[in-house]
Amino acid sequence: MFFLKFKASQNGQVFFTRLQYNSGDWNTDQRMPSNLLNSLIEYTNLPVEKTENIVPLASDKIFYAPFCYLSGHKLVQFGGQERVNFEKYVQNGGFVFVDDCNHDIDGLFAKSFEAEMAQLFGPAALKKIPNDHALYRAFFAFEEGPPTTSQELNGWGDDLVHDYLKAIEINGRIAVLYSNKDYGCEWDYDFRNKRWLAEDNTRFGVNIVMHALTS
Repeated sequence: MFFLKFKASQNGQVFFTRLQYNSGDWNTDQRMPSNLLNSLIEYTNLPVEKTENIVPLASDKIFYAPFCYLSGHKLVQFGGQERVNFEKYVQNGGFVFVDDCNHDIDGLFAKSFEAEMAQLFGPAALKKIPNDHALYRAFFAFEEGPPTTSQELNGWGDDLVHDYLKAIEINGRIAVLYSNKDYGCEWDYDFRNKRWLAEDNTRFGVNIVMHALTS
């Protein structure tokens, strides 16, 4: 089975897929998807399904998802079929946005996820991407690279402001986008509070999804 770029749900809409994996806590930041989906509807012309789609990583349903999200705080240790599906999905055109909810490069999620990627794609596969990458111009312009989160500014986790994202590129495209910035928590709020933001912080999420669908 091969991943089909732009494959959508049965009613023709693009859907947001969260990956469920057996280790760790995959179901973090539960309000984030609805806020990001709202922004896709608000800013783009994409036909968007309004609820997130939760798919086990070990399921073949992953191969029909145009965009996947994986997050957590704890151990990431894929089982046999999870590992097979993850590799096949990204090798055949899939895009996974992975977000470390700990905001901690020395935390359990970061170390275990990076070990998984090294096992699957080699120790040098996960690399920093430049802050002038097309990702930062995919819809909105982020001239300085990845926007800073309040978790970074408040000293959560490793008390660092990460001025870069990492990625695994396959055939010149981002297949796995990896963040230690905890965007999931940044975008996890009651939607009624969005109007109080000086600038909509989910706009970078729009860039991620648009880049996933068009690159």
